[in-house]
Amino acid sequence: MERRVVITGAGCVTPLGANPRALWEALSEGRSGAGPLTLFDASDYPVRIAAEVRGWSMSDVGEDPAAWHRHARQTRFAVGSALQAARIAGLPDAGIDPHRIGIFTGCGEIYPDFDQFCRWTAAATGDRDFDMGSFLETAQRSCSADEGTILEPGSAAGLIAGLLDVRGPNANFTAACVSSSKAVGEAADAIRCGDVDVMLAGGAHSMIHPFGLTGFHRLSTLSTWSGPPSEAARPFDRERDGFVVGEGGTMLVLEELQHAVRRGADIWGELRGWATTHDAYRITDLEPEGRAAARCVGMALERAELNPEDIDYVNAHGSGTVVNDKTETLAMKRALGNWAYHVPISSTKSMTGHLTTACGAIEALICLMVLRHRVAPPTINLKTPDPECDLDYVPNTARPISCKHVMNNSFGFGGQNVVLIFSRFVR
Repeated sequence: MERRVVITGAGCVTPLGANPRALWEALSEGRSGAGPLTLFDASDYPVRIAAEVRGWSMSDVGEDPAAWHRHARQTRFAVGSALQAARIAGLPDAGIDPHRIGIFTGCGEIYPDFDQFCRWTAAATGDRDFDMGSFLETAQRSCSADEGTILEPGSAAGLIAGLLDVRGPNANFTAACVSSSKAVGEAADAIRCGDVDVMLAGGAHSMIHPFGLTGFHRLSTLSTWSGPPSEAARPFDRERDGFVVGEGGTMLVLEELQHAVRRGADIWGELRGWATTHDAYRITDLEPEGRAAARCVGMALERAELNPEDIDYVNAHGSGTVVNDKTETLAMKRALGNWAYHVPISSTKSMTGHLTTACGAIEALICLMVLRHRVAPPTINLKTPDPECDLDYVPNTARPISCKHVMNNSFGFGGQNVVLIFSRFVR
C-alpha cells in the first residue's frame, strides 16, 4: 500500500505577515501587501511598487541578526520559515532519526550587493573602456572568501540542515515560478518511496533588486501602475498590466501518515497528488492554448484519484500578466470541462505579490488554510472582468465554501507547470 503524505506544520515570512495565522487574517480580509519600493532607490525606475517583507528579523525566530546580516534576504526568509515550521510541527522534540528527514527548497538566484558591484565596475572603467583585469583586482581585494557560498541559491537548504541536524536528502530546485511547488511534490515522492519519513519543503526568494526588476521590466511583465500601490496587482481584470514583485519564504513539514499518527502530530491536510509538465514552447511565453498546463491538471487529478467535480477550490497561478491569466483560464476549461465555471478560483498574488520561485510554497500553505477555515480568499482589485477570463475568480471579498479538496496551480516562465492537490485529512 502506498505511503500517504500529510502536512504537520508550516512556517512563513511574507509581505502579509510572518506566521500562518497573520498571513491568513490578511488574506481573508482582502489586504494588500504592496507598497512603495524601499529596498533601493527606485526613483528613476519605471517600476516603484513591490510587496516587501517589512518589520521582520531573524530575532523573531530566536537567531542573532548580526550572525545573519551578510546572508541574502531570501536565505534568511527560508531559514526563518523552516525554523518556525519545524517548531510548529514539534520536530525538535520528536526524536526523529536525522537520516530519515530531509530538506528540499525552491530558492532562486541571489544578486550581489548592488553598491559593491557598482564600485567594482567604476574601478574598472573610469574614462576608459572596461578593463577586466582592474575589475577582478578590485573585486578580489574587497570580496570576502565566502562570497560565492553566500550567493549560492541552495545555501539555505544546507544552513537549515545544519541548524536542525537533518542528514537525509538535501536539494534545491530552480525552475522559475514552479521551483518551490516542485520541491514540495518531490519531497512527497521521497516519503512515498520510503527514503525518508519527514521532509521540510518549500522555498524563498527576493528579486526586489535593481537587476531583478530591470530584467522583469524588460520582459514587460511588471505592473507600471502609478495609482495607489494596493491596487497595482489586478489578476484577471481587463486593465491588468503585469504583476507586482513580492518576496518572502514558506516551508512545509511533510510527513508519512503513520509516522505522524504515532507521534501525535497535528495534521493540517494531505498532499493527495501532484504532477509536472512542460510547454516546450518559448522561454518567456506560455503555450497560448494551455495544453501542457491542462495536462498537468489532469495528471494531478488522476494521481489523486479525483474527478474535476471533486475540486472545491483552486488557487490560481494568476500572475496578472495579460497572457498568463488568459492562458490559465483556457487551461482550466480544458482540464475541468464545465466544472471550471462552477469552482471558486482565486489569485492570492493580488495580495501577496508574486514571490517568484517561492510562490508555489506560499500558495500551497494558503490551500491548506482554505481547507482548515473553509473560506476561499478573494482576488482583490478585480473591478472590470476581462471577457476572456470568464470563470469565478472570487472577486474582492472572501467567501465561505464547503471544502474537501483544493488545487494549487503554478505555471511559470520557461513553460514549467506544477499542480499540487491537497485534501482534508480522513483516516
